Amino acid sequence: MESQEQSTTSKDLEKDVTLNSEPAQEQNTGSVNNQPEASSAAAEQAQEVVNPGASQAAAASTPAEETVQAEPEEKQPASVETEAQPQHKYAAMSKTELIAALESLKEQPIDSVKDDVAQIKSAFFAIRKEEIAKEKEAFLAQGNEEAAFAAIDDADEVKIKELLNELKEKKAQFNAEQDALRAENLEKKRKIIDEINAIAADPDNVNRQYNHIQQLQQEFKAIGEVPATNVTELWKSYQLAVEKFYDLLKMNKELRDYDFKKNLEIKQQLCSEAEALDDQNDVVAAFKKLQELHDTWRETGPVAKEIREELWQRFKNASSVINKKYQGFFEERKAKEKENAEAKTALCEKIEAISTDGLKTYAAWDEATKGILALQEQWKKLGFASRKQNAELFARFRKSCDDFFGKKAEFFKQMKEQFAANLAKKTELCERAEAMKDSTDWKKTTDAFVALQKEWKTVGPVVKKHSDAIWKRFITACDAFFDNKKKQNTNIHTIEHDNLKTKKGIIAQVNAVLEADNKEDGPTQVRELMKQWQEVGHVPYKEKDKIYAEYKAAIDKAFEQFDMKGMNARIANFENSLNKMGGDDKVYHERERLVRDYERKCQEMKTYENNMGFFNASSKNGSTIVKQMEKKIANLKDEIAILEKKIKMIDDKV
Repeated sequence: MESQEQSTTSKDLEKDVTLNSEPAQEQNTGSVNNQPEASSAAAEQAQEVVNPGASQAAAASTPAEETVQAEPEEKQPASVETEAQPQHKYAAMSKTELIAALESLKEQPIDSVKDDVAQIKSAFFAIRKEEIAKEKEAFLAQGNEEAAFAAIDDADEVKIKELLNELKEKKAQFNAEQDALRAENLEKKRKIIDEINAIAADPDNVNRQYNHIQQLQQEFKAIGEVPATNVTELWKSYQLAVEKFYDLLKMNKELRDYDFKKNLEIKQQLCSEAEALDDQNDVVAAFKKLQELHDTWRETGPVAKEIREELWQRFKNASSVINKKYQGFFEERKAKEKENAEAKTALCEKIEAISTDGLKTYAAWDEATKGILALQEQWKKLGFASRKQNAELFARFRKSCDDFFGKKAEFFKQMKEQFAANLAKKTELCERAEAMKDSTDWKKTTDAFVALQKEWKTVGPVVKKHSDAIWKRFITACDAFFDNKKKQNTNIHTIEHDNLKTKKGIIAQVNAVLEADNKEDGPTQVRELMKQWQEVGHVPYKEKDKIYAEYKAAIDKAFEQFDMKGMNARIANFENSLNKMGGDDKVYHERERLVRDYERKCQEMKTYENNMGFFNASSKNGSTIVKQMEKKIANLKDEIAILEKKIKMIDDKV
């Protein structure tokens, strides 16, 4: 997603922005060994042909913006890297690849592979840390206590530690060799200083030794690094020896003036180049170029004493401008890195706050995915944080992304399995529908098809490539049955119209009985006509309410005229309720209730009839009780008769 960056540490900054203090060379024009300043013009020459690394300790305490200090002999190039530096090449390697890469570095010079070793080590233990975290997570998921966790031994970790120890030993050996070489260089330089002091101690032959002194100075410069603890002391000794020689040297004035002029031209050019660096946009490149200019300055001989300090001040001022810009660059970079770290932390918190618990559909996951991708795009637009923070934040952000897309993959896998299960269920429903489509048991099969359709709705979706085909198969079977039923209903309509005529005839007969007003036979005739009405089948749906209203009006009038309202009204009301009941289940439940009520009342009537034998009807009280029981028995008989009619009406309907 992004490359890791490398940032210059504060120590690197402190090391790189300080250069050798030139005044330590050119201002020290006092007497040496109690000789006056004017004893020889050669003393001025000695002040600028000294070792460029000797004054590190003398200028270490001077602020970078006020002095220009030379780096010591053992200086290393400043580690300054641009924002565009890519993530190191080992980040994407596996542990095995990292071990192989580390193995390949064993035969290379140890001082050239230290950065690669550090990167391989960091990459390997980052992977190892993630493995241990997963082991711990699995350990805790099994119900174990965290304190009991111990990581599983890793052969790769043992191997890489062995390799690192080998490289560490190799580095220690290299350092020991370098220390020995520095000690050897120290002895060589001390011998040169002793030889210069010996030459300077012979005033009679000092003029003849000028070329030899030049050669000794070149040899002194060519000798490599010395121990850091001896740099300052060695530099001072060398400086004093050279100054002592030039103080005694009877140099030809023309030669001295020529050297001063040549050195002046060089140092003026160095000043111009240093001042021109202020216009360069690349601060890091400008700083590196300034380092080169200071090296050239130190290698250039002295100029005339009267302009020496002025020229040095000019060069130092130009250097201070670049040093301040260099310091400001890293301060600004540090602030920007902090700002980027805060922005990346906010993105990590945003992505970690995204909950996948409520994502139950493809659309929901796609919408959440858009949010994740948007956060990733924001991440790419952000610059680098500090090296340590950047790696940690990137690992944190990547883990959140990996967790999200892992859960998404699991959801899609589960949905695929669910789609397969739904397809199997719908296929079964299709087979059941196809098995019933030719049935002529219209009512039962209709209910069965309705139940199948309801069940179909409860089954979830299937993959799009099967969705249309499976639905077409199911609806084809349903349509086949209902088309056959529709054809059958065409014949039923003819029967319903005949039934309508029959019911109109019954209504006419009821009205005829009412006109005859036969109190004795009228109720019987009306009940018979009501019985006939119940035996007649269905009429056309649109005529049902109208014909029933006419029938009910005639029956109500008959009930009132023949005093039949008590029993027959209840029968009529029940019939009306029965007609309004929706499904067969309700009708069946109603019949069961009526049967239970019928059996209870029959048992109750039987009890009253048995109890009648215990009362003496001749007594006054006994006669009263007998009449009450006879009335109750008569009422029970009427109730039983009504229940019988209701049960018969249900049986006829079913």
